[in-house]
Amino acid sequence: MIPQETQYLRRHIDEVVRVAGLSKGIRVIEIGCGMGRYTLLLAKLGFNVEGLDLSPFLLEKLSEFGSGRYRIPLHCADIAHPPAELLGQFDALVGFFTLHHLHDLLGSFKAMIRLLKPGGCLVFLEPNPYNPLYYLQILLTPSMTWKGDGGILRMRRGIIFRAMRDAGCSRLGMTRFGFFPPFLSNRPWGQKIELILERTPIWRPLLPFQIFRGQR
Repeated sequence: MIPQETQYLRRHIDEVVRVAGLSKGIRVIEIGCGMGRYTLLLAKLGFNVEGLDLSPFLLEKLSEFGSGRYRIPLHCADIAHPPAELLGQFDALVGFFTLHHLHDLLGSFKAMIRLLKPGGCLVFLEPNPYNPLYYLQILLTPSMTWKGDGGILRMRRGIIFRAMRDAGCSRLGMTRFGFFPPFLSNRPWGQKIELILERTPIWRPLLPFQIFRGQR
């Protein structure tokens, strides 16, 4: 999770920017920013981004990795209880692989939507629970556990849309993309083949990444 710029991560950023319709003049907050794997890339691309995370240790690491290059406002808080001064301040709220770690989706969405200005959007990039490789990854990766990552099972359209709708979100949408792991998608030929495979109908339900979008 150490921040570094790769084509694999840039693709994640590009897809979220496209779906959210982000522009560089708006105010954006990333939920669960951690050590800044995506936060620093967004800042490098010129976005007016802020970060929120529960862990002061991870936020300190983000500041270290940033090395003073970017003035990214950081907020240490539980998303269920966001700081009062942040309410209604953001044009967009984004998250990268954050939702599947949250135990109370409805409560979290209710809190997150309060951070947005009227008409603001929230967009989350999450793993596709119908892709079997995620479960193999949990099994084989020492740093991953079913307790910590089993929330992938809840990243289904019906569950997420219901929580978003009950929290007051409208204009819901979902899209999927990707195909290869990093060591292949970081290669130029891998990117080209990936784009072709994404368009093949038989693979679409299994594409590894999915983006959920809603609007206040």
